[in-house]
Amino acid sequence: MIKILFICHGNICRSPMAEFLFRDMVQKRGLGNSFFIASAATSREDIGNPVHRGTVRKLKEYGISTAGKYAALLRKKDYDDYNYIIGMENENIRNINRIIGEDRECKVHRLLDFSDNPRNIEDPWYTGNFDCTYVAILEGCEALLQYILERNTV
Repeated sequence: MIKILFICHGNICRSPMAEFLFRDMVQKRGLGNSFFIASAATSREDIGNPVHRGTVRKLKEYGISTAGKYAALLRKKDYDDYNYIIGMENENIRNINRIIGEDRECKVHRLLDFSDNPRNIEDPWYTGNFDCTYVAILEGCEALLQYILERNTV
C-alpha cells in the first residue's frame, strides 16, 4: 500500500483539497485499495476545525465530500508511516522538515514539483481564490499519480 500525507499550514484548505481529490482520482481508477491518503497541518491554530467552506464548496462541485475531516497536526512519527509527504509551498516544506527532522529517504516534496510547471500553490485562505487552488491541486495530483504509477505496481 502506498501512503500519502498532504500537508499545508492549517489543514483546512489546500491539503484536505488534495487529500479528497487524490482519493477520488484513485477510487475512480479502481486503485482505492492500493492507497492510504490523509492530510495534516504544520500549525496548531486550526487543529480540530472542519474543512474551510471554500474547499468544501469547490469539491462539492465535482461530487467530492470532505465529511468527517477535521484539521490534524503533522507528527514526527508520520515520517515513518508514509511513503510521500507532500507540501503545497516552500514554507510548508521548511515547516515539515522542522517537525520531522532529516528527510533521509527523500519523502518530502512540493505537490507541483511532480508537474511540468513546478511552483508553490497559493493559500486560498489569503487569496480567496479556491478555483485557482483547485486547478493547481488537480494538476499536481494528476502528476503525482502518474509519477507513482510509473514507479510502482499497484
